[in-house]
Amino acid sequence: MTGANDEPPGPDPELEPEPEPEPELDRLAGLHGVATSYSPAPGRTVQVPASAVAAALAALGVDAAGPDAVRTALAARDRELRERLLPPTVVHWTGAAPPAALAALPAGTRLTVETEQERDPGHGGERDGSEDRAEDRDRPGAREWDGVGELPLGVHRLTALAPDGRSTHAHLVVAPDRLPTPAGRSYGLLVQLYSLLSRRSWGMGDLGDLAELAGWAGRRAGAGFVQVNPLHAAVPGAPTDPSPYRPSSRRFPDPVHLRIEDVPEYAYAEDRERLGGLLERAGRLRAAVLDKGALIDRDAVWELKREALEAVAAVPLGPGRQAAYDAFRAAHGQALEDHATWYALAETHGPDWHAWPAGLRDPRSPATARARTGLADRVEFHTRLAWLTDGQLRTAQRVASEAGMPVGIVHDLAVGVHPQGADAWAQQDVFAAGMSIGAPPDAFNARGQDWGLPPWRPDRLAATAYAPYRDLLRALFRYAGALRIDHVMGLFRLWWVPRGSAPTEGTYVHYDADAMLAILALEATRAGAVVIGEDLGTVEPGVRETLQRRGVLGTSVLWFERDWEGDGRPLPPERWRADCLATATTHDLPPTAARLTGDHVVLRDRLGLLTRPAAEERTEAAADTAEWLALLGSLGLLDRPAAGPPGSDEEEEIRAVHRFLLRTPARLIGVWLPDGVGDRRPQNLPGTWDQYPNWRLPVADREGRPVPLEELVAAPRLAALLHVFAQVEGVSTLATGPRARDRAGGSLT
Repeated sequence: MTGANDEPPGPDPELEPEPEPEPELDRLAGLHGVATSYSPAPGRTVQVPASAVAAALAALGVDAAGPDAVRTALAARDRELRERLLPPTVVHWTGAAPPAALAALPAGTRLTVETEQERDPGHGGERDGSEDRAEDRDRPGAREWDGVGELPLGVHRLTALAPDGRSTHAHLVVAPDRLPTPAGRSYGLLVQLYSLLSRRSWGMGDLGDLAELAGWAGRRAGAGFVQVNPLHAAVPGAPTDPSPYRPSSRRFPDPVHLRIEDVPEYAYAEDRERLGGLLERAGRLRAAVLDKGALIDRDAVWELKREALEAVAAVPLGPGRQAAYDAFRAAHGQALEDHATWYALAETHGPDWHAWPAGLRDPRSPATARARTGLADRVEFHTRLAWLTDGQLRTAQRVASEAGMPVGIVHDLAVGVHPQGADAWAQQDVFAAGMSIGAPPDAFNARGQDWGLPPWRPDRLAATAYAPYRDLLRALFRYAGALRIDHVMGLFRLWWVPRGSAPTEGTYVHYDADAMLAILALEATRAGAVVIGEDLGTVEPGVRETLQRRGVLGTSVLWFERDWEGDGRPLPPERWRADCLATATTHDLPPTAARLTGDHVVLRDRLGLLTRPAAEERTEAAADTAEWLALLGSLGLLDRPAAGPPGSDEEEEIRAVHRFLLRTPARLIGVWLPDGVGDRRPQNLPGTWDQYPNWRLPVADREGRPVPLEELVAAPRLAALLHVFAQVEGVSTLATGPRARDRAGGSLT
């Protein structure tokens, strides 16, 4: 998982005893998608503890606490599967053979379908899943279907009636065979938005800065996209969890990213003195970061912005703005009301809903309804903030598109949500109680990982036609030209860890990957958006091939691309996969300059994170880098031979790395923006918490001096790096339109 903290090293799991599987428990688990063993490497199988299997089944509503309970649950599951003609959700890919579930129906079974359009003429809006209730199965308008004829894209209502009188309702997902893919090749910039401060932002990068970067990058630098970190709503607190990968809500964005002055009502707010004072304080906060080297203080930024937004929200909306706001509220419905209610309640009772008064822990209780009425003004305030943030996000994408970017803004979807946050409160019925997701022991972490994020229940997702997942994707695709999915392997299976257990005491729970991918393909196609899957690390066999077949791009990072099945040497460019985003680094890895110079080893040694002697680590890192530089030199990608050890001519070596990426067939090539000014510091250092300022560093130069956006885009070093892309033929997005005219003059700024 991107941004996850590693656990300290522990004993080798191979030395721990492996319990024998229990046949009946094993069969029951298999019928519910719960693994009783897994293979961390070819030829090796690890049995998971029976306690983990029983805990996972309990989280799925299945009692497996003892042999008698297992037998009872097994009989119930067998009976359910015998009586039910179809699974809750069936997938039909356009142009493909009929779903296998239909072929298994008894001869003479009659099928009827009510399409999404017939059931919900306004299906372009958001849903909360209430239209998918099983008791609504016998509605007028359904028509017979032979299981072969093509149906429109969408999530339809399918009913099967067998000759013996059995009847089953199911959801039929009709999805395009493949997701949209980029037209041609393009390169783009990767940046953590909070780190991209301008002289106009309030102490951290904001959506105004994102729009400015996108407009410049598209028109002057020929970039095809800008990729940012997750901008999901955070859990408020003192301090707030700074990680963008542990959000309160993935469906709604965080208003801390708003550019206050760009809100239209700002100009009409009455208390100008108050706003002027806030601007002055924001200037001091910005100067502390840019001029004095202070860390980004998200909580201080939000304190100022919240006060300013209180004044702005008091301004009545004009007729057109009011109509747009009303449409937004109608589109998001109950989900938006729940989201705003949680934030209003958190202001009164604190951010952990588990500690609220009992009645308020249920979003549908009478107590919550009364509290919502009593806090109507605060609910309205947080609803307005969600709308304002959505608007500025869509503006950034529009600016990117108008600047000629074929993709635009690439948003990041975190793998899960904070257990105390708004989504976990509002969607308790679809989250697995008492479980969190993580990773099993592997070669890099012998004790496994627990990310502290509650998993979705696969059975509840299927029963609702994946409504929470659909609505999440649809909300993000409103303003995304592309979506990066963190830990995309989670569409297939997730490692569930029972609360209170060590990460080693977990098990894999499988999801219906066909359905998850079908919903993803459906919503991405409706939005015309590209999807990039973060598939780094250990991946189950067949997953990458399935993702590629459906059009989901992978992620390839240079330092990890070696011939692991052969001699282990760096993989030559022609052997890289084409369907991927290729990069030199990520926010969880050392910047390229740090890797070339070995500064990343120095940092880890200083923080006590090395598991071997520092000299041994430095030697291995230097050998790894030298091997890559030798390959770059042999390919003629270094303009001149290196005069010294790796890192002695780091600017030229960084350019050579990106020339190499261009030599690969990768559809998308990402440039870590801090590499353009020589930043040495990773934005996140896995394995640390308070030892390192994760998620709080501004973009800086090689000396650690923060570089504001206005200086960054004028930096000669960045211009030289991006000129690598202007010189290469065959990258179609770099050779047309006004950007080509800019490059003809030799200027990127």
